Amino acid sequence: MNDTLPADVRAQVVAYAADTLADLAESVVPPSLLAVRRFKPSRRARLGAVPLASAMENDAHFRGRVADWVRRTNPDLVAAVTAPDGPPPAAPPAQVAAIAYILRTAEWAVLVEEAARSSAQEVTSARIDAAAQEIRRLEEQIEAVRRLARAEQEQLRGQLEQARADVEEGRRRLRASADRVRRAEVTAREISLAAEAARDAALQTAREAEAEARRLRAKVADLEAAASATRRDNRESRSMDEARLRVLLDTLMAAANGVRRELSLPTTVARPADLLVRSESGGRAFDPFSGVGGRGRAEDDPTIIDDVLAVPGLHLIIDGYNVTKRGYGSLTLQAQRARLLAGLGALAGRSPDTEVTVVFDATAVLARPVGVAMPRGVRVVFSQAGELADDEIRRLVRAEPQGRPVAVVTSDREVADNCGALGARTVSSDALLSRLDR
Repeated sequence: MNDTLPADVRAQVVAYAADTLADLAESVVPPSLLAVRRFKPSRRARLGAVPLASAMENDAHFRGRVADWVRRTNPDLVAAVTAPDGPPPAAPPAQVAAIAYILRTAEWAVLVEEAARSSAQEVTSARIDAAAQEIRRLEEQIEAVRRLARAEQEQLRGQLEQARADVEEGRRRLRASADRVRRAEVTAREISLAAEAARDAALQTAREAEAEARRLRAKVADLEAAASATRRDNRESRSMDEARLRVLLDTLMAAANGVRRELSLPTTVARPADLLVRSESGGRAFDPFSGVGGRGRAEDDPTIIDDVLAVPGLHLIIDGYNVTKRGYGSLTLQAQRARLLAGLGALAGRSPDTEVTVVFDATAVLARPVGVAMPRGVRVVFSQAGELADDEIRRLVRAEPQGRPVAVVTSDREVADNCGALGARTVSSDALLSRLDR
């Protein structure tokens, strides 16, 4: 049917078939149209056009049911199509051809051809009308363009006349001002020479001013750097002096309180005469380490550590790896540090007045340890890059004020001698290991 029927006739046949399909029982619907029957009525003819057209072409039973439906719904048009005289001329050709095709009348092919010719004539007539309208629209546009061109031509002619008049006036003015221009050029050259001379002088002055400014800026920068260095040195010196003075004062007060408690001295202030008599009688100054590490005790005696911790205001500095390698040398460095710090934490808790610092050698490990857990009351220090723990220990001892008791726990003879020369007392690492193991 796609090749024999014009498009409008085919669309009418499919519409009749779709309307008939809605009135049929599902049992008599051809299998190819069961899915089409489930479509909405408004979409059935559009979505099911192909299967409906195929059924109308190949299924005579379905076509007969569609013919019965057409006879019931369009009796007048069916009667006109089947009349001996044929359909009236005013009848729609596409609808007449569709009914004749469905009823398969003797003249259905002729009616289809007439409908095709009528449709072609309508299409041709519509195209002719559209072409005529387009021609009229283009003619109107051409006429409008012509009118606009004439108006623009008149306008341009007037502008040309005005331009010619302006040019002539310009020529007259140009001739009149030629002398003035020449005089102005001479004056401009003179001014240019004067300006160049003034510019050279200004550039020379600017260069000299810039050189002077650079010199002054350099001098100001030097003065600022010197002032900043002086302020920084003063702050550091003042901070170090204040720290030393405060630690020394605390140490002296703690030592004085400790001596007063040990000797049960009265709280009254001594008289100058008493001090004079005491100095004449050969009295000795107080030594906070008197009695510490006395003769007759072994180097690993744990009581030496107890005596040292009893000194008021003591700063106890420990050579970390020197102690751990003597006591826990089979463990890893991390395990050695953890074990030593755990023991020192308990020891520092019993002597809250004692300042405890442990120094580890950072060069003994591949990377500087980070995030070491410090027990309460214990300070953990690693030597700086390129330095040993011995250097850090000497730096700590040297930073303490004169008069504060400082004890260094190490079995390194060189460290002990250097710290002793700086005023610190040394204690063997074996004594601390014995005290931690007790």
